[in-house]
Amino acid sequence: MKKLLICLIIVFLLALPIGCGPQAGDSNDGGNGEQQGQEQAQVPQNVIVMIADGMGTGQLEIARLFEHGKEGELFMETLPHLALARTYSADFKVTDSGAAGTALATGNKTNNGMIGVGPDGEELVSILDVFQEQGKTVGVVSTNTVTDATPAAYVSKVEHRSGQDEIARQIFEGRYPIALGGGENFFLPENQDGEDLLAAFEEEGYEIVKSKDELANVETNADTKVLGLFHPSFMNYVADREVLDSEEPSLLEMSQKAIEIASQNEDGFFLMLEGARVDHASHAADFGGIWREMIDFDVAVEYVINWAEEHGDTLVVVKSDHETMGVAATEVMDIDALKSIEVSPEYMAQQMEIDPSTNNYTTESVRQVFEEYANIRLSDEEIAEFQDNVWDGDDPEGRLHLEYLVGWEIGSIIAHHYNAGVIHRDIREKSKSTGGHTANTVPVFAYGVGAENFDGMLNNIEIPKMIVEIAGYEFNLPPEDN
Repeated sequence: MKKLLICLIIVFLLALPIGCGPQAGDSNDGGNGEQQGQEQAQVPQNVIVMIADGMGTGQLEIARLFEHGKEGELFMETLPHLALARTYSADFKVTDSGAAGTALATGNKTNNGMIGVGPDGEELVSILDVFQEQGKTVGVVSTNTVTDATPAAYVSKVEHRSGQDEIARQIFEGRYPIALGGGENFFLPENQDGEDLLAAFEEEGYEIVKSKDELANVETNADTKVLGLFHPSFMNYVADREVLDSEEPSLLEMSQKAIEIASQNEDGFFLMLEGARVDHASHAADFGGIWREMIDFDVAVEYVINWAEEHGDTLVVVKSDHETMGVAATEVMDIDALKSIEVSPEYMAQQMEIDPSTNNYTTESVRQVFEEYANIRLSDEEIAEFQDNVWDGDDPEGRLHLEYLVGWEIGSIIAHHYNAGVIHRDIREKSKSTGGHTANTVPVFAYGVGAENFDGMLNNIEIPKMIVEIAGYEFNLPPEDN
């Protein structure tokens, strides 16, 4: 009897699973199956940071509902680790992209409008430089200009984000091997005191590419350096690429090439990949644009995660810098009508005609544009209100000349007409520091080596510090009072 009892105990013990880690068949990995090698790795060899500028939980919900329906999910929502982050800047409860980018790149709060420097103008250490000093390949990718706030925070130090010509020069001086996005104008002689900055890049061995075909044809090896400038200014919205016959690469195509180049380095890499125009679509209350830009970003996230799963030894952090315009999915929102609008409000603004006698848009062209592109028949009173809203009393010529600002007004009318949830245009107009950003917390998703550290409520300045610590490096941050 005693022998039988001992045998039964041994059989029972052998049947128990060994260890306390996740077992085969466990859920909560989003179906992505984090590899055992990743779980066991001490530090990541590669780090990929992905930023959807302006993305809050509202933008996530709009993209999910529009693309997959109420029971569907975005790919990024399947990632195994999730946190929320607060985003306030040093001088405001609501951050702009300059201060937010600086927080995410340097681990320091700064004032709205500043890039890579503290409130007193002291230069801060970028996480990109930390990884470059370790012999890793580094780079930035954006669907905005490569010199705008978010990428600029990783590669430059200027006291105001408007200095994009100086940011372009600092990209050159930093010898960052990968920079892909828009903003060619800031590299040209007329914005560089007569110097041909593109020629200087070429002399340093950079390949300059200006279309998706040229980018695809870049040959990659350990010495490849590429500057992609695919638009004079912002890259086009996803919605406008077809109607404008765009030859620009998508965020996915730029991300693929950046990883292809960076992964040639046996010591690893650090990349920042930005879906920038989520923010711009949100400013314009453009729900169709939010949907398309978010899906463009989500497709790139899926590629990056699949690459990380296949190769291992990689940390991927998917996040936002701030939320824009308090976007919400309302009960009465007309999703089908919003999805049927096939171009951006900015494109609509470009189709309106000017009455030379008033220097404002003609009544008939305003009416026609809203009917043709948004299926909305505006009353005379609504047209008059729109014309008042695009009239700038501080400008001697009157009318707003920046088409994206006119687009903001067009988008607000469309959102109101189709009952989409967004803060009122009056609040956006009064938000001089940010143009309609909010203090809403933003999501942080993580996958791979060290991803389990991204949990709970974070301050945005904690994120780069965590990444550097997970990678086993030191930030050498200057003293601060955060």
